[in-house]
Amino acid sequence: MANEIYLSLVSPVCNEEPSLKELYAKIKKALGAIDKKSEIIFVDDGSSDNSFRLLRELAANDDGVKIVRFIRNYGQTAALAAGFDLAQGEVIIQMDADLQDDPEDIPRFLEKINEGYDLVVGWRKNRQDRYLTKTLPSKIANAIISRITKVKLHDYGSPMKAYRSGILKNISLYGEMHRFIPAYMAWHGAKIIEIEATHHARQFGQTKYTLWKTFKVILDVITVKFLLNYINRPMHFFGGAGFFALAASFLTLAAALILKFGYQFNLNRNPLLLISVFLAIVGVMFILLGLLAEILVRVYFAAQNKQSYIVKEKINL
Repeated sequence: MANEIYLSLVSPVCNEEPSLKELYAKIKKALGAIDKKSEIIFVDDGSSDNSFRLLRELAANDDGVKIVRFIRNYGQTAALAAGFDLAQGEVIIQMDADLQDDPEDIPRFLEKINEGYDLVVGWRKNRQDRYLTKTLPSKIANAIISRITKVKLHDYGSPMKAYRSGILKNISLYGEMHRFIPAYMAWHGAKIIEIEATHHARQFGQTKYTLWKTFKVILDVITVKFLLNYINRPMHFFGGAGFFALAASFLTLAAALILKFGYQFNLNRNPLLLISVFLAIVGVMFILLGLLAEILVRVYFAAQNKQSYIVKEKINL
């Protein structure tokens, strides 16, 4: 139908007042070349400057601009989740509001979607950021994520991506998991491609990325690996660890008994006996933990309607 929206552009905003008008103008220029109905969704993630006032002005003059305002700052994952939930387009593109991404790249991303890909990831090959504090840690994190998730990408943290909405809307985002969307979509069978994306040096504001986030990403990778491989069968993970501990317990107990009856080594002085008891307890605990995880997983799948954010206001939605 002619009235159906083809493209939804989602952009989280947090204290981006200086860049918003220029960003809007560049987005409108890029969307004008597409000749299909589109919408722009700005998610104000608790801005403390005049970002929301400027966004409201843009929405007042353009009903294709839609605003979601959070009651406080929830972080980029929640902002993207809100935008994705409300997007009506067949294709969804995300991009940051700081003008480091270039809206002129939008047609190239759409070309790949039209070729049949479900996710197009922008690769900031010529990244205009500080090497030691941002680029190098990002390269290390990308290498680790690619190795663990088996989805090989140069730039998991790229803020510019294009999605086929049918798959994206089946993914629930919590915590700081937005950078792992490619891994989740691959798990759902999505066809993924990575293309070079233009990256500009920061002109306005301050980066929200800190070096500490790189270390937190490593912790998140462990969570993602578990969710991708064991979310439907946590007992296989915890039960496997439990049986491994129980097997080690029997082996250490056997070794202790051999020393006792074969070499007259007193069990009271043999640490293997204590190790065996400890491993047996750990094994039983892991199995019980697996049972609890199975129950929690069923509760999780039965409560998918819970949101991770609170919307204070909506405009044109």
